[in-house]
Amino acid sequence: MRVDSAGLPFIGGAAVLALAGAVFGWPLALPGLALAAFFAFFFRDPDRRIPGEAHAVLSPADGRVLVAGPAVAGAAPPGVWQQVSIFLSPIDVHVNRVPVSGRVTRVSFTPGRFLPAYRHDAGTTNERSEIWIDHAGQPIVARQIVGILARRVVCRLAAGADVKAGDRYGIMKFGSRMDVFLPETAILRVAEHDVVRGGETVIAMLDSGNGRRA
Repeated sequence: MRVDSAGLPFIGGAAVLALAGAVFGWPLALPGLALAAFFAFFFRDPDRRIPGEAHAVLSPADGRVLVAGPAVAGAAPPGVWQQVSIFLSPIDVHVNRVPVSGRVTRVSFTPGRFLPAYRHDAGTTNERSEIWIDHAGQPIVARQIVGILARRVVCRLAAGADVKAGDRYGIMKFGSRMDVFLPETAILRVAEHDVVRGGETVIAMLDSGNGRRA
């Protein structure tokens, strides 16, 4: 299975500890191997079957839905939005995927705290990265949020990039949360407590541009 490149330093460091333990007789061989195996598991990057529905919004991450409905007061960008928030446990796949096809219009990074990611105020208080995507004139916002264990988000997109739904675009390290903000006309396909898979689960359908939802 593919491993995200962000995990290679962690896997390599643990492997060096294991090798040193084996060579010099230090009590590090087995713990080093176990740690390398954990990092390889955490940074795994499985392939996914990307749905072909043109106006589908895909889950950007694996995890459990915390919020599905009107945006939490104070959490969303200015305007009227719907919100889907996904909590990732340390055993979930942490590679993030683009929720919709379109053009990236904005990318931002905001330093912050490391509160538990499941708290509603984590979305505006914790360290986070945010991308805005224009999909046929409709803005979609995806926000990577760190948690207690996650201390860094990796976003590999820049403003002006053309993206396709399901594309890999970054990773969050060691437990975190994804917020997706959608136009109020979007029809949500998930509810609180649902389990979703990044790049596969359709979390909403957007207006197709002719007054209908695809």
